[in-house]
Amino acid sequence: MSAAPILEVSGLTKTFRDGATETPVLKGIDLVISKGEMAALLGPSGSGKSTLLTILGTLMRASGGRHEMLGVDLMQASDAQRTKFRSRHIGFVFQFHHLLPDLSALENVMMPAACTLGRETRALRERAAELLDAVGLADRRDYRPSALSGGQRQRVAVARALIANPDLVLADEPTGNLDRQSADQVMELLHEINRTMCTSFLISTHDEHIARQCPRRIELLDGRILRS
Repeated sequence: MSAAPILEVSGLTKTFRDGATETPVLKGIDLVISKGEMAALLGPSGSGKSTLLTILGTLMRASGGRHEMLGVDLMQASDAQRTKFRSRHIGFVFQFHHLLPDLSALENVMMPAACTLGRETRALRERAAELLDAVGLADRRDYRPSALSGGQRQRVAVARALIANPDLVLADEPTGNLDRQSADQVMELLHEINRTMCTSFLISTHDEHIARQCPRRIELLDGRILRS
């Protein structure tokens, strides 16, 4: 039996407007992501990968089509509802880790959930410490980003994406700024999280070596899916 879908979009479009000029970027995307799935999203620069991830992550609204996740109609949801949904169900990992330089690794991992709650809690600190342990950085929890290697910083970013135990993690070129060894280590980590936590991953990449490590590949070209 196949896993239940957690994300479904159909006929999804996005057109950017600048005065009288319209630029269509997504031109009718149909896509289903299932629980526990790990998929690579490929396509050349300008194909619409980042726009698609941004919309799927509820950081931008589509121009048209259907966008549902976990049974919630995200096209019709208000901005406040989308923000609340995102904080509970979606995690993000980017090419550049975007860690706050003045915070420790532990504080960086806690930050998204602490902002949502409006405070730090003991349970939140314990959860962040568990995640740093899970990504192999238990002995680096008090280190600031400047004292960590590139691969270690990205591991902190992965832990941060998992702080709310999301159903889906969207990763935009998560290994693009790493050497091959560090990139492979990050991918091994993502696979382990996928297996043990049943977290779904959609990973945008230009790197065929990374794409081959994902059981599914989704190819995007000129705003349309060629293969999924």
